[in-house]
Amino acid sequence: KALERIPEVDQVDPVGLSEPELHINFDPAALESLRLSPIHAANTVTSFFQDLAAGTARLESQNWLVRLVGSNRDPNALAKRPIIGASGEITLGRVAQVTRGRKKPTQLASFNGYPAVVLGIMKKEHANTISMVDKVKIYLKERNALKYKTGVELILVDDQTVPTKKAIQLMETNAIIGLLMVLVVTWMFLGARISFLVSIGIPFTLAGTFGVLYTIGQTLNVTSLLGVVIVLGMLVDDAVVTVEAIYQRLLQGQAALLACIGALREIAAPVFASVLTTVAAFTPLMLLPGILGDFMRVIPLVVSIALIISLSEAFWMLPVHIAGMNTNFSTLSLSQRIRVYLTRKLRNFYTHILLMVLRLPAFFLILVILLMAGSGFVISSGMIKFDFFAADPLRFFYVNLEMPPATSLEATLAKTEEIERIVRKLLRPNEARAVVSYAGNMFTEMEPRLGDHYGQIMVGLNPKSPGLRDTDVIIEAMRPAVTIIPGPLQISFLRLAGGPPVSKPISVKIRGDNYQELTTAVTVMKDLLGKMPDVIDIEDDAARGRPELVLRLDQDAVNRAQLDPQEINKTLRLLVDGQITAEMRDQGEKLQVRVRRAPQPYHDLSELLAFRVPTQSGKGIALETLVIQERGEGLGNIRHYNFRRAITVEADIRSGGMDTVTANRLIVEAWAKQKTRFPDIDLDFSGELDDIQESLDSITILFIFGVGLIYLILGTQFRSYWQPFMILATVPMAFTGVVVGLIVTQNPLSLYTLYGIVALAGIAVNSAIVLISAANQRLALGMSVVHATVYAARRRFVPILITSLTTIAGLFSLATGLGGKSLIWGPMAASIT
Repeated sequence: KALERIPEVDQVDPVGLSEPELHINFDPAALESLRLSPIHAANTVTSFFQDLAAGTARLESQNWLVRLVGSNRDPNALAKRPIIGASGEITLGRVAQVTRGRKKPTQLASFNGYPAVVLGIMKKEHANTISMVDKVKIYLKERNALKYKTGVELILVDDQTVPTKKAIQLMETNAIIGLLMVLVVTWMFLGARISFLVSIGIPFTLAGTFGVLYTIGQTLNVTSLLGVVIVLGMLVDDAVVTVEAIYQRLLQGQAALLACIGALREIAAPVFASVLTTVAAFTPLMLLPGILGDFMRVIPLVVSIALIISLSEAFWMLPVHIAGMNTNFSTLSLSQRIRVYLTRKLRNFYTHILLMVLRLPAFFLILVILLMAGSGFVISSGMIKFDFFAADPLRFFYVNLEMPPATSLEATLAKTEEIERIVRKLLRPNEARAVVSYAGNMFTEMEPRLGDHYGQIMVGLNPKSPGLRDTDVIIEAMRPAVTIIPGPLQISFLRLAGGPPVSKPISVKIRGDNYQELTTAVTVMKDLLGKMPDVIDIEDDAARGRPELVLRLDQDAVNRAQLDPQEINKTLRLLVDGQITAEMRDQGEKLQVRVRRAPQPYHDLSELLAFRVPTQSGKGIALETLVIQERGEGLGNIRHYNFRRAITVEADIRSGGMDTVTANRLIVEAWAKQKTRFPDIDLDFSGELDDIQESLDSITILFIFGVGLIYLILGTQFRSYWQPFMILATVPMAFTGVVVGLIVTQNPLSLYTLYGIVALAGIAVNSAIVLISAANQRLALGMSVVHATVYAARRRFVPILITSLTTIAGLFSLATGLGGKSLIWGPMAASIT
């Protein structure tokens, strides 16, 4: 209750904590000796244990409320109640033990061999996770100060703010490094004063972006910070093009105000178009469906807002600052003269290369085509690893076990604790924060599985530091010793990773109508998976049946005994699980009253049916003579998928092994050889493969949609159908750079990489927009196409180089892992750089 009162906490889910109850544990022998039925005890509790509002009585000028109070949380008071229908005054305490207790547990937990309760704390939507966990830690510290008095110690098993803080720290580090590199690049080409004026626009733009995000209800998290890191290098692109145009006019001796006006007239349209094309590439990504879309949706929102705000800085604030400072270069410093000299040398070098390309267009066209073909070959040959949902593993994992269906909850917990002891021995000192075992519940990536025969070990690891092993290394070191333990039907590991929640890489629904054939097919499929390389943790969700005693009323025997069938039904219920007969509120908690047979294990189920039900003649008749018995194995829950019975087989892929698509293709090929054996069985591939296919289809459509938007913007800007195609030709050429970047950084090709490629479509055309715009201006002055191309390229070379370098500088740290490596964000940054 105290945890639920923390403002950020939505709910607290306990494992191993049963609801309080008041138990009337009757003795069947005592009831039989007094010719009473369990129903007499139940009816007595129901009759006495109730509160009643009788109404309002008027006494002269006053109204009195009349209430009958029968509920009482004191077991002794209830034990003194006389049994209704008994001969003489026989109290409940004579035939039953009345005690305070708890509901029959459906889950049990232990920590270090001691009974425990596991509390899963869920936060409210949009709540600050770090703030919530800090408050929980304060509460734990306060309560643990009293542990010698209460006998209860509270231990934090898992702290999800550790990876969150690490990710935020990684983003902050990369943002700072990126900002510094952007400052260095602009200083190298434009000097300290101009570099300072360009850079002060970055905090203004970011402040405006965060303000808009706050207004629309977005929170500052890892994903939004990634958007900031991605856009960091692009924020100054429009400012760089603007200030470079002003800078050139200042070098020519123009006054600051005239230089600003002339520069804006020259570059306003192409800069505006370049920002619009980038927004056009990012904005459709907000429409991406599925888990990838939900996880990444804020990134294009952050980028688009920041770019639009940056326009106001480039078009208004920056020129005003330059004009207000009356910047001029009438007298060049030594560093400025060196900068002008080197810039001229760069332009000359580039012009020579450009002229060489123009003289041999066919050769360089073939070279570009070969480079693009080579990139395709590198991808298809497997030189770049595919890992569609590459993610950084969390310092946390589970060991799952499934016992035979008839296993009791206590026996499952005992086996879970046995495995826990082995897990603890295989952990190195200071590796684990806490290890907790529980039975009755098994968390999976798809759904929780409930039942007495399910057990799970939760292993929370300490944050990664030098000397501590990675999560995957720990799991693989444990696997041989843990999976050979006799007893469980299945033992598997479940590792969790950052990023969006996904299903397992292999998830196959095996569908059929005949359950026996279906279970045989599942066994064959699991054998096939076991023979495949890199496939681990194979399991299925088949609900196995438990032994059951099926009873049917013998109508003739019931009629001869002159008994009511409802009486027999109720008696059976009271003899097995018992029945809730009343309830009340006690100190804010619901307290239920359960009448049941005194708990004790049966040596044989015939003992249950030996109870003699009193009849009207005064004699008792054994339950076994009133029912027809059948003993056997019952069916478990039968799942259906698309109107057919289905069992899902799931498996994981070893870290660094084959990719999801390849694994599922091998399954299809292997099952094809078994098809004749199971003609009525069909397979449905879901899980991570479904997520991949959905994301690939959507990314392809959104890429085409984004390119279409870019074409419309360019066509409007240049009033041409052909020139937009010239500009869009840079997009496939940029893909070659993506392949090179993945090879250099050794990042995998993931869906996050493809996400970055779609965004790259808008970035790649920006340089071409500025270049074509300058060429068009020269064509309008009467130059030939070749001369206009050469002079425009020479003029725009430096601003294009600066903007490209600032974009690379902003993402370089994240792409290379300089400020911390991430399998989610690194590949995306590498694809854009």
